Amino acid sequence: MTVTPTAPPRGVRRIRWDRVSLGLVVPVLLLLLWQGVTSAGLYSSSQLAPPADVLAALRELLQRDELWSHLAISIQRVLLGFASGALIALVLGAVVGLFDIARVLLAPTVGLFRTVPSLAWVPLLLLWLGIGEEPKIVLVAIGAFFPIYTTTASALAQVDPHLTELGRAYGLRRAALLFSIQLPAVAPAVVNGLRLGLANGWLFLVAAELIASSKGLGFLLIDSQNSGRTDIMLLAIVLLALLGKISDTVFAIAETKLIDTRF
Repeated sequence: MTVTPTAPPRGVRRIRWDRVSLGLVVPVLLLLLWQGVTSAGLYSSSQLAPPADVLAALRELLQRDELWSHLAISIQRVLLGFASGALIALVLGAVVGLFDIARVLLAPTVGLFRTVPSLAWVPLLLLWLGIGEEPKIVLVAIGAFFPIYTTTASALAQVDPHLTELGRAYGLRRAALLFSIQLPAVAPAVVNGLRLGLANGWLFLVAAELIASSKGLGFLLIDSQNSGRTDIMLLAIVLLALLGKISDTVFAIAETKLIDTRF
């Protein structure tokens, strides 16, 4: 029998729009505060460019056909770094979460490396990988790795043992037990870890684009600081925030749909 999907009730749609509207209150207030501070002359335009100047900088970059290239290369670096970091993190997190001996051997060392600041990796990656795209992607991958690894390992280690025993009672072993019982049980936590990993990848992007870059939002941020273009600097910050929020929203929707499917 085919089940026809139905639209959410009008009340649910209204609640969703109310949540979106409430979520816009603080950004609008911050924008008004920003405009008020600059209009009052509390900071000069070289210290804090007004919103109109930031919009003018956006138009300038669009007219010079520069903005899309900066956006494209930053998105590419984040996606490639996130994909590679997530793959390694999921595999290693699964091993550490499922096997006690792996947890004893590997967890302390991984936890040690997790405390290393992002900028501390830059000179080492330059030394090992040169000044091409590889060190930038690797640095984003490092940023994405740790939240995904931590949530995956922790979730798998805490799977209800009764579920595991039930699967074994039905004859499931190893891979079949993992994919049929354990992974579905931890799927929401893993998706949340992927969401955190992608957010961390955006945080590491600016450090990554310090590595001899000539394109990207991180480069735009640093270059505008050197040239005194506060308007472009603020534009780069706003764009990084928007891209991070968009990617986080996509994962939040995926997490919600996954939970709705399971329950």
